[in-house]
Amino acid sequence: MTTLEGAVVLVTGGNRGIGKAIVDDLLTRGVKRVYATARNPQPSTDARVVPLALEVTDPASIAALVTAAPDVTVLINNAGSSSPDTYLDAPIEDIRNVFETNFFGPLNVTRAFVPVIERNGGGHILNAHSALSWVAGHGAYSATKAALWLQTNAIRLELLDRGIRVTGLHMGYVDTDMTAAVTQPKSKPADIAKEALDGIETDAFEVLADETSRRTKAALSGDITNLYPQLRA
Repeated sequence: MTTLEGAVVLVTGGNRGIGKAIVDDLLTRGVKRVYATARNPQPSTDARVVPLALEVTDPASIAALVTAAPDVTVLINNAGSSSPDTYLDAPIEDIRNVFETNFFGPLNVTRAFVPVIERNGGGHILNAHSALSWVAGHGAYSATKAALWLQTNAIRLELLDRGIRVTGLHMGYVDTDMTAAVTQPKSKPADIAKEALDGIETDAFEVLADETSRRTKAALSGDITNLYPQLRA
């Protein structure tokens, strides 16, 4: 079992939304230190929170982060970006960019920090996916989350004998800046954070953090029209 008490945790995208809620929850669980990263990191009133700059698409930024955070035992890949809601009309560079952030970003951060976590005696990695890992929506964003889901499953197998557990986190809409225009029901970031950290502490392979993610995954075993009712004649 993974214990967060006394852990040193790195949270990418830790300034706002789900990332900030995760940082706040970590502080209630007795962590030793939290590195909260962002493109423009903000100071914290808690001395255990160390704000650090990170651009997940920049190898030099990731390398600098490894130097600045050599004692990490738990990595939470939360940083991500949205995309246009179309494949056919969006500039192809916009589609490439969201893959750089949402797929290659966490992959490169993970590759950089696996040796760090190993040197520190092992630990845990959590990747933030989405219910959109399993259903098309919001253009390439969904594809990046599907790809990250498979990446997580593969890395979990690669790390089986290396002392690092891996958890995948799925959720539907959450009340963050990214979903400000969404009118459908949204979960509270604090609720998702609690589910995520509980999942780490129980070594869960997968956390379905809300009803939307549970319902969407269950629908995968049915007819495709269950996921896309607009296809019904």
